[in-house]
Amino acid sequence: MNERMKREAIRYLGYGKNTADDRTLMLIDEAFADIGKTAGPKSICRIFDMEQDADGTIRIGNMKIESRSLSRNLKGCTKVVLFGATLGVGVDRIITRASLTDMSRAVVLQACAAAYLEEFCDQKQLELGEELEKENLYLRPRFSPGYGDFDISYQKPLMQMLDCAKNIGLTMTDSCMMTPTKSVTALIGASPMKVRCPVAGCEACGKTDCEYRR
Repeated sequence: MNERMKREAIRYLGYGKNTADDRTLMLIDEAFADIGKTAGPKSICRIFDMEQDADGTIRIGNMKIESRSLSRNLKGCTKVVLFGATLGVGVDRIITRASLTDMSRAVVLQACAAAYLEEFCDQKQLELGEELEKENLYLRPRFSPGYGDFDISYQKPLMQMLDCAKNIGLTMTDSCMMTPTKSVTALIGASPMKVRCPVAGCEACGKTDCEYRR
């Protein structure tokens, strides 16, 4: 656990910029220790050529996406990275067990698992960004189905194109819920324009007038 993960967990718990009490901080430390022992983080990514029609429709392989917010985020991109990641079923199990006996601990585990997953995804994106910059391509922030007007239903074709079930053991229910639950899928635009977006996303960037802002 690093300090950024701890701050993120505290934020997910609703403290904002306030200081968490000693008991919560203790629960956070214990939760990260438990997650570290049980998580089996895995990720998969594939790079595709991307086209945008005049009306903003995005075409990636056989997938056609209509989303104004995603179209704005991907403006100027020539390729897109399809990305999936999961912490594995072990984390789901300890959260489920805690929810039956200690809801306070379960809530803290949920927040810490979210922070742990975010940190894992950020690290994978940093590694990918370093590789793509050798090809003069620069990554935009991750953009997941369900964000803005990027409909959650796009989760299905995205996961199929990544073959998530086979590669990282990630599946989806009929209601678009991922299993394991501590998982994420996303698109990451890759542009020849030399703009280095913060890996933590638009929320971590002070350039509020950016034309690519999600």
